[in-house]
Amino acid sequence: MEKKAIIVGAGLVGSLWAVYLAKAGYKVRIYERRSDIRKAEISAGKSINLALSNRGWKALREVGVDKEIEPIAIPMYGRMMHDLEGNQTHQPYGKEGQAIYSVSRGDLNAKMMDIAEKHGGAEIFYNHPCVDVELDEGIVHIKNEDTGEVFQDQADVVFGADGAFSAVRYNGMQKMDRFDYSQDYIDDGYRELLLPANEDGSYKLDKNALHIWPRGRFMLIALANDDGSFTCTLFMPFEGENSFSQLKTDEDVDRFFKDTFPDFYEMFPGLIDSWHDHPLSSLAIIRCYPWTRGKVALMGDAAHATVPFYGQGMNAGFEDCTVMWELMQKHNENWPVIFKEYQETRKPDGDAVQDLSVHNYYVMRDYVADKRFLLQKKIEERFSKLYPDKWIPLYSQVTFTSIRYSDAWKAGLKQDQIMERVMDRPDIEEVWDSKEVEEAILKLVDA
Repeated sequence: MEKKAIIVGAGLVGSLWAVYLAKAGYKVRIYERRSDIRKAEISAGKSINLALSNRGWKALREVGVDKEIEPIAIPMYGRMMHDLEGNQTHQPYGKEGQAIYSVSRGDLNAKMMDIAEKHGGAEIFYNHPCVDVELDEGIVHIKNEDTGEVFQDQADVVFGADGAFSAVRYNGMQKMDRFDYSQDYIDDGYRELLLPANEDGSYKLDKNALHIWPRGRFMLIALANDDGSFTCTLFMPFEGENSFSQLKTDEDVDRFFKDTFPDFYEMFPGLIDSWHDHPLSSLAIIRCYPWTRGKVALMGDAAHATVPFYGQGMNAGFEDCTVMWELMQKHNENWPVIFKEYQETRKPDGDAVQDLSVHNYYVMRDYVADKRFLLQKKIEERFSKLYPDKWIPLYSQVTFTSIRYSDAWKAGLKQDQIMERVMDRPDIEEVWDSKEVEEAILKLVDA
């Protein structure tokens, strides 16, 4: 009997999951509401660049497609902080040689679609939105936008990998009794700018760092693209002081960047044109449960959409593939059992990655320029080097390991409590690298 699977959504997670299913012998059909982005000209700066880290690479390696992504991934070994005077300070992300990788969402999505077709043998149907789902029967109702026809398709298993505003979730899951759902928009929005390369094609900033201009309640970031440009994103409140609502005219925008990000302003004569090229967008965290019903499961943003401040949205979605794949092996493709364990074990990690993402926004926006915070990180780094089995910094747990997000978040909260007590010492700036401080941390860790 031929095994059939339907995936709704040809984005990053849907395309990768098609490769996994093909490896298990499934005939895969993907329905995508958008047109084929590979036929449009993909330019950087259409959406926030992605930061591919350990969990994402692991999921790609599992099905042997990591080598195809490596050429479009630019390693970033740390944060480069830009202060008001234009001074730059580098903060490494992890140990020597550890990096996260900047990839253009458009380029990666195009590549993942190629991989789904080539390695997964998947058929992708574009301009085919999902308009209804029969969860227990594994039936999807699809509209062909080109002809207006609505038709049904059925499979052994159906996966909703169709993003934060998932049609599978909306048309199927959200009609269920006792389905929990929340949508929480944060107070801040974002606007993108595309900083072009120099005339000779070279980069205007160090390409191997994630650049941050932290300014307290708001910030600007920049990640490199492989054509010499940078995708830059301004995160800021919609309303109030220092907000998007105050930037009404080109003169307002010009003055704001000149006063607030002077070094960036100097290298970007086309700033105003780029400002108009990209819309002001909002950011939401979406939580829901259950993630499965009948023959249908949600994956990626459809299950646990988050804000981009830990760079873990895509990595968490790719890790869903790893987890589901391991459960397929464990339970010999007994889907009711797989789905039950998938949602029960993965839901706490979906919640944790959302908590981590909000937490890291405050770190990037407020704390990375704070002297006491930087001293705290130095103390943590020193202790971690001395006792690697007792202390892995939270950022390293999330970014450079496969420790469960929920376990990392719990450990991070405990570490914060310990460091609060350590930093309370009035003489901490003088004795931070002493044996006494080291022993005090050791005592608190072992308590």
